[in-house]
Amino acid sequence: MPRARKGNALRKGGQRRGGGARSSTQADSGSSEDEAASEARSTTSECPSLLSTTAEDCLGGEAVDEQSQQDNLEEKLKDSVDCLTDKSAKTRQGALESLRLALASHLLPDFLLERSLTLADALEKCLKKGKGEEQALAAAVLGLLCVQLGPGPKGEELFHSLRPLLISVLSDCTASPAARLHCASALGLGCYVAATDVQDLVSCLACLEGIFSWSCGPSGSPAALVPASLHGLLCAALQAWALLLTICPSTHINHILDRQLPRLPQLLSSESVNLRIAAGEAIALLFELARDLEVRGKYLLAPHTHARTRTHKSSVLDHLVGEEDFVYEDMEALCGSLRTLATDSNKYRAKIDRRRQRSIFRAILHFVEGGDCEEETIRFGLEVLCIDSWARHRIYTAFKDVLGSGMHYHLQNNELLRDIFGLGPVLVLDAAALKACKISRFEKHLYNAAAFKARTKARSRARDKRADVL
Repeated sequence: MPRARKGNALRKGGQRRGGGARSSTQADSGSSEDEAASEARSTTSECPSLLSTTAEDCLGGEAVDEQSQQDNLEEKLKDSVDCLTDKSAKTRQGALESLRLALASHLLPDFLLERSLTLADALEKCLKKGKGEEQALAAAVLGLLCVQLGPGPKGEELFHSLRPLLISVLSDCTASPAARLHCASALGLGCYVAATDVQDLVSCLACLEGIFSWSCGPSGSPAALVPASLHGLLCAALQAWALLLTICPSTHINHILDRQLPRLPQLLSSESVNLRIAAGEAIALLFELARDLEVRGKYLLAPHTHARTRTHKSSVLDHLVGEEDFVYEDMEALCGSLRTLATDSNKYRAKIDRRRQRSIFRAILHFVEGGDCEEETIRFGLEVLCIDSWARHRIYTAFKDVLGSGMHYHLQNNELLRDIFGLGPVLVLDAAALKACKISRFEKHLYNAAAFKARTKARSRARDKRADVL
């Protein structure tokens, strides 16, 4: 018996060691690099939203009707709104967190319209008198309110009333880095959704640009040393700034290109992988806007229109844009930096960071050198969203960061997002159609097993030493 147990233990240990070897080989092979690229660039979420889970339960007859659930949710949210003025900071933070989760996974425009003034006053007090986490949660809730209310009068009024406070907290060096980070994101998202005046857009761009520009010296000089605690803030400010560039008038784009394109490459040497990636994507976006100006004759849509869906390039523009349309003086040095990051194999960095960085910077380098942007496909429900430009990629990522797992639900039901991405009116499907399009758990298991088998065979052929190498 002891001998048998020892043999079993050896076999189990051999399986574990063999599995680790296969995993290591797969991570370092060329085929896994390509798969990592698709995984890193893919933005399809596997997590269902709270409302979609509720809808499935309703279809199965395991929950109360939808109207009753909506009433229960609104009752809880009323309590949360009342708790926003509580004397206890912990109670206020709990109420803000409840509102954040509910607004990210549900669509409640009527409920919010009735309480827009109450919410505005409560958020103003939280931003003024709150500290750290409370300010961060208040800014996050404000961004979600702008997404819920859209570009209508109430959304514009809410943003204009709280914009000075967001700028004040963002510019306060003594404020919590987390609070400043969320204020930067809320400022960019709120301005993108609700700003109607070009001057508001320009002032927000200038504020965000001032946050990350201090770490960039003059052109050709090394970047300033940034404390690790501020990496997240610089990344959020840079991403919010890039989001607003997608609706910026062409006259301002020209000045931004002259001012920032020579300086942004300095951030590619940052210690933070997120900041390096944000800088690389911002550079790709600037190249896309510059080439787009060449083709369109320096014509872009005004930011107050709802035609933000025009931020993506059409197939005609893809054929017209070429390397000779836009000339960057330090192209050789920039491509060298991008190529270094696209092939980075330094062991002192985490493996997941290296894989993510290499995949994204390969796409950036390919676009900067050739002008071709990789396409991504986002599937939600019965619909498909195509991400075919860096502008659309930045817009989608900005909304996904604030909505989280509720992104698919909002793409299906939020008119603002459907207008931005050109998805048309909301699809109305009955319960039978929704149930028919559902895939059972067993079918998902069979599909994943077949995909795993095909992937294993393909990798085995690629790793076989007897395979012909052309």
